[in-house]
Amino acid sequence: MKFSFKNDYSEGCHPDILQSLLKHNLDQQAGYGEDEYSLKAKELIKIKMKSPKSEIYFVSGGTQVNLIVISSVLRPYQCAISASTGHILNNETGAIEATGHKIISIEKEDGKLMPSDIIPVLENHRNIPHQVMPKMVYISNSTELGTVYTAKELEMLSNFCKENKLYLFMDGARMGHGLTSEISDLTLEKVAELTDIFYLGGTKNGALIGEAIVVNNQELQTDFAFNIKQKGALLAKGRLLGIQFLELMKNDLYFDLARHANRQAMKIKKAMEERGVQFLSDTYTNQIFPILHNSLIEKLSVKFEFYIWKKINENFSTIRLITSWNTGDEPVNEFIEIIKKEL
Repeated sequence: MKFSFKNDYSEGCHPDILQSLLKHNLDQQAGYGEDEYSLKAKELIKIKMKSPKSEIYFVSGGTQVNLIVISSVLRPYQCAISASTGHILNNETGAIEATGHKIISIEKEDGKLMPSDIIPVLENHRNIPHQVMPKMVYISNSTELGTVYTAKELEMLSNFCKENKLYLFMDGARMGHGLTSEISDLTLEKVAELTDIFYLGGTKNGALIGEAIVVNNQELQTDFAFNIKQKGALLAKGRLLGIQFLELMKNDLYFDLARHANRQAMKIKKAMEERGVQFLSDTYTNQIFPILHNSLIEKLSVKFEFYIWKKINENFSTIRLITSWNTGDEPVNEFIEIIKKEL
């Protein structure tokens, strides 16, 4: 059986989560996220963020988060701005557009948006009321290309959004990987301070399912729960999500798992760099994008699964490799040995 480097959710969940789910399986609890585990998990996240006034909501998946947040925050005539690599543009089947909201795309090779990228969009949407109104800046950390925002970059972007009355929404499907990247100086506390809304992704970092929406802007907290219910995201057995996030946040398991995934990816990256391999983007998270000869890609695909991300020319292509919280040394070392043998 081939080992998969296709994604970071091929495995089930961390054993501590399964044990806790089993331990509390027969406990009677209130429904719809009012169970003791969900309440404890929310308080623990607030403590770690040092943001007691933030509101937290647990839902099952990332696309669901993006759909709920954008459709609830924006008025019918407002739109979101995203890098061309953004998940809401490429991997959500037009979910945002289906709610009546346009997404303005900005081409960025590194997947990160800066104020200078957004200024032309604002300048080109001044024909009021004949054009949609840009109102939200959507970013990811880490991005779809595995890159991360520095604290300074996020602060600049946050200030720019405030000055131009734009909401800043951070997709955190791989938030753990972004914050624990060896080059990151960004903290969870800083993210809470600088964004209007973000979310902590559990699905791609050790949970069975689950994401934690964090609403920092108090104006946006009003009636937010109605949107979750209306979109079918309010689980009767909310404990399923609460128990998972309680386990992930206890003793910083969430960050330890992400750090492990990053470390495994960096082992492969280092081995490839030593053999002169070029990369589509310079990443330090659990996603890497090496540019390889097609013949080598064929040899690797005999034992490993991965996505061919982009064709470079007739002879070379970029593949995407993703390591997970559970990626062990054996497949990583085996992959590296093939690279050393062939290059």
